[in-house]
Amino acid sequence: MKKIVAALLMSSAFGAVAAPKGEIVRHKIPNSDFPIALAVTVPASATLHFISGQVPAVVNPQAPGDTPEAFGDTKTQSETVLKKIQDILRGMQLEMADVVKMQVFLVGDPAKGNKADTKGFMEAYTQYFGAGAGQPQLPARAVVQVAALSNPGWLVEIEVVAAKK
Repeated sequence: MKKIVAALLMSSAFGAVAAPKGEIVRHKIPNSDFPIALAVTVPASATLHFISGQVPAVVNPQAPGDTPEAFGDTKTQSETVLKKIQDILRGMQLEMADVVKMQVFLVGDPAKGNKADTKGFMEAYTQYFGAGAGQPQLPARAVVQVAALSNPGWLVEIEVVAAKK
């Protein structure tokens, strides 16, 4: 019964999806080229991989380790975090194209009035996802601004879920 209800909800919310049985389906945002999926449907036959939140790498070892100067601005931090995620996935014989869900935590950048630098994040993100990256498999995604992360120098933390048949 639950499967029938879920199927009805999915078909009414996203329209009929013509995909081979058991395939991962990425639902596009209607009339949009924004590089995220509206939703992703993962069949029971896929294996899910939950990648813990990753934080930035030090880019300036001369700077104090608890400052943004040690890790860079939001764009730089996002680039190093996404590179870490890519490396972790590759080590698991997965790719960025296998990411089906992403949660992004941004701290307000002191250099930008303590507002989350979503533009800087998107500049890094689109190096890995979307038409410009040559990787059209888009994840469902959330980006939220948080008060702080465990290191005061971190402006970004990203966790992902990957799925593969």
